[in-house]
Amino acid sequence: MEERVPQHVQNLVIRNYCERNNLQFLLSATEYAMKDCHLIFEQALLELPKISGLILYSLFQLPKDTDRRKAIYEKILHQNKTLHFAVEGLHASNQKEFEKIEIIWKVHNVLKLCIKTLDSDKC
Repeated sequence: MEERVPQHVQNLVIRNYCERNNLQFLLSATEYAMKDCHLIFEQALLELPKISGLILYSLFQLPKDTDRRKAIYEKILHQNKTLHFAVEGLHASNQKEFEKIEIIWKVHNVLKLCIKTLDSDKC
């Protein structure tokens, strides 16, 4: 989402989320710093059979492409796992919860099209 949060700060947020939710923090994976790159995340998805789920720093680290996000949701659902989003304090492990995540994405995408400031002289 064109934002950069240092990895050590992301880890602090994720560790805090784990503590608040009684989750075991096993390993932190760092994505390559290339635009729209999700290679490390895709590799982590391959580890799902061995773990209970994944924690992302933010839900906006998911792919921008709706179809790619939905494919990830399907992988999570198919294996009865949970996807957590530390910054937002959310998690999803069923269809209804993933639909809520998609609504957040839709609102975010629409907000980008809204007027950012109003010129008070023209009101």
